Amino acid sequence: MTDDARRTLEGVSTATITTILLKRGLRNVWMRGTRPIRTEQRRVVGTAFTLRFVPAREDLATPASWSSPRSTRAAIETMPEGVVVVVDARGVTNAGVGGDILCARMAARGVAGLVTDGVVRDGAGVLSTGLPVWSAGVAAPPSVAGLDFVGWEEPIGCGGVAVFPGDTIVADDDGAVVIPAALLAEVLAEAPEQERMEAWIMEEVGRGVPLPGLYPMNEETRARYEAHKSGAA
Repeated sequence: MTDDARRTLEGVSTATITTILLKRGLRNVWMRGTRPIRTEQRRVVGTAFTLRFVPAREDLATPASWSSPRSTRAAIETMPEGVVVVVDARGVTNAGVGGDILCARMAARGVAGLVTDGVVRDGAGVLSTGLPVWSAGVAAPPSVAGLDFVGWEEPIGCGGVAVFPGDTIVADDDGAVVIPAALLAEVLAEAPEQERMEAWIMEEVGRGVPLPGLYPMNEETRARYEAHKSGAA
């Protein structure tokens, strides 16, 4: 992702992104169960780096698996700076996909944030790492209590949404959304104008303008908005 693309999306809400994608027929881009673990957590933007878990099987999901070449530990050491890690935990909420040590290492590698439809453990420790996290909550048990890690950088499902490596993730107070790689340029082109337009509409609402004809705009309102833009230029 280019620095310009990142800067643009850092100024665009997930609500705006879902609206833009809805206009293109994509209704399922918001990952259910992905909530910020701290209030007023900063918005993060980055390329998706995917991790995938499957249901635990007793002969595989053991503490010994943490030392395997196919482990979350190994995956973390391949994460490029600036990515958003997206973890398919199958919605399991009684086993943490990672805790303070894993999150601290991600932060040290420059990971932008962690998104999962599961939970993290060592909640206070995770907060202390400063890594922005979106999850379904926290739980004490380790991942192997309910999950088996099977791979990274492959297509996953997170919160009921398909996420592919190379997609773009934006996460803020409303949760996390995915922008398909093929649609990123269109979102970048439309999103700033959508934000400007809605900011103007909010100003009009503050002035007491009624909603019919304002949101969505009719032709008269559109003309007033265009005149406003011209005057502000």
